[in-house]
Amino acid sequence: MLLVTTECVEGQKIDKVLGLVRGNTIRARHLGRDVMAGLRNIVGGEIKDYTRMLTQARDQAIERMVKEAEGLGANAVVGVRFTTSQTMSGAAEILAYGTAVRLKE
Repeated sequence: MLLVTTECVEGQKIDKVLGLVRGNTIRARHLGRDVMAGLRNIVGGEIKDYTRMLTQARDQAIERMVKEAEGLGANAVVGVRFTTSQTMSGAAEILAYGTAVRLKE
């Protein structure tokens, strides 16, 4: 499955537009991570636990989006974007979305 942030794929033609696809996940903070994050806030620097958590959340959102695109018969997703929103205190949604297409072989 080809994923691109552009609206087309250089050198290839879109045979069929299959529609919007998306994948999301909601992640909550962990008390232990919050304590370490608070300490990191005092001394500065990267909060590696949160970096890992958000990377895993983005990867899972992409996997879910790809699964939906494959279900439509797509071989590519164009215009891939990410967004995030707070769903409640301490929890955030990561959403990956794009347009499922079938590229000419």
